[in-house]
Amino acid sequence: MALMGSPFLTGSAAGSPGVKRHSIYASIILIYIIITDINFELRCPALPKDDRAMDVPQRRLLTLMAGDGSEALEALASPVRLTMLRLLRQRGPLNVNQISSELELPQSTVAINVQKLERAELIRTEAVKASKGQQKVCSALYDEITVRLDDPDALQDDRVIEVAMPIGLYTTCEVSAPCGLCSTDGVLGLLDVPDHFLDPNRMKASLIWFGRGFVEYKFPNNAKVVGKAIEQLEITMELSSEVPGTNSDWPSDITLWINHVAVATWTSPGDYGDIRGRYTPRWWKLAGSQYGKLVTWRVTDEGAFVDGSLASDVTLDQLRLNDHHAIRLRIGIDEKAEHPGGLNIFGRGFGNHDQDIVMRLRLRG
Repeated sequence: MALMGSPFLTGSAAGSPGVKRHSIYASIILIYIIITDINFELRCPALPKDDRAMDVPQRRLLTLMAGDGSEALEALASPVRLTMLRLLRQRGPLNVNQISSELELPQSTVAINVQKLERAELIRTEAVKASKGQQKVCSALYDEITVRLDDPDALQDDRVIEVAMPIGLYTTCEVSAPCGLCSTDGVLGLLDVPDHFLDPNRMKASLIWFGRGFVEYKFPNNAKVVGKAIEQLEITMELSSEVPGTNSDWPSDITLWINHVAVATWTSPGDYGDIRGRYTPRWWKLAGSQYGKLVTWRVTDEGAFVDGSLASDVTLDQLRLNDHHAIRLRIGIDEKAEHPGGLNIFGRGFGNHDQDIVMRLRLRG
């Protein structure tokens, strides 16, 4: 609720006959250290909130393997250094004196920890001229750091191809007000003007909402590229209902179509605004939609499933995937929906799951 490229194939040699996706499923255990959101119990003051938008268009990510003995892991094993990273991520470049003042720590303590973070290549430092000599200015290198506890080599699955589609790259749409688009930096164009949904700036969108209608995406059918038949199709995205303001008790029947076939309907419980979404920018007011539910549609030879439960008898054969080089995905509100409660689609930089619309194709062995 408002108050005011091309898709990416992940895997090796994307788009070539040798493309493979190493898919890691529920057996993976991940620890996420989200510098923008994590809270630490420290003997230093909490960082003041900043109402500016602090998310950047493309997040800088670092993945570390537990047990690799890297200096980065050792550097992260300190609440003080984690708070310094968070401060630099929120405020941008700061010198040692400024960090010391913000965190109420001795300059000597800050200087030692800056050296540790610099050696671990978690921050960048630059000597700049000051009124008296030079000063060291520090900048955070990453927005998000992930520590992996699994063994990727042991969990590879070269039968899965994954494509992540930014939510603004829809190819056609038909929506009605209330409706709008947002990037991580601000509102895109005019609110409640459906014709604006075709503006080229839509590719920057990280949040889309509308009361009725649909948006449609055109995914590449990379199974045809590698000459394999599809055993399972899976679609995952973060969704909620759409209501003026927010209302956690506002059901909405949200339907997924594949190649013009209605696959299954998921009923969203409501439009959530009780707390700020994990990735929702600070400039987005709390009175607006904050996050949704991560919903997964899965189609096999046995039928269509929503979040693991059988939802319809639509099978892969009915989607005629082998007949097309593209897979058309439509998400919206059916004209005959019992609960036409609108739709919010959360992409990267909004909501609780920092992801685009993800399609996974499992190939037959």
